[in-house]
Amino acid sequence: MASTSVSRTVPASPEKVWSLIGGFDALPDWLPYIPESTALEGGRVRRLTNPEGEVIIERLMAFNEAERHYSYAILQAPFPVNGYVSTIRVHAVPGREDIAEVQWSGRFNPDGATEDEVVDLFTGIYRDGLDALHKALAA
Repeated sequence: MASTSVSRTVPASPEKVWSLIGGFDALPDWLPYIPESTALEGGRVRRLTNPEGEVIIERLMAFNEAERHYSYAILQAPFPVNGYVSTIRVHAVPGREDIAEVQWSGRFNPDGATEDEVVDLFTGIYRDGLDALHKALAA
């Protein structure tokens, strides 16, 4: 099983960051790669569409409001992996109330690609996503 993790400090309190990204159906609010999200099964499944019109379906696996994190699994996607589970976490930065650290991590099995290729793919998605989050919060 392969894995990757990307962290980024962003210019907002953990509470403000979580209010933007903590909703399972909130990706279009901060992630340009996902312009459309439809909540299904009472909000436990999201049907995402990327700019190319490809569909990604993900299921919420765990959610913790108090600790500001959730985990999800990909059920369907145009990615060369299976067994994908990812977690997004918002951490407080000790002694600072004006910034937060966001960590996006995932583990997965390559399927039709090398481990390096899929690690590079998701490292890039997470990095670009957290860069977009930083821009959204700095605006």
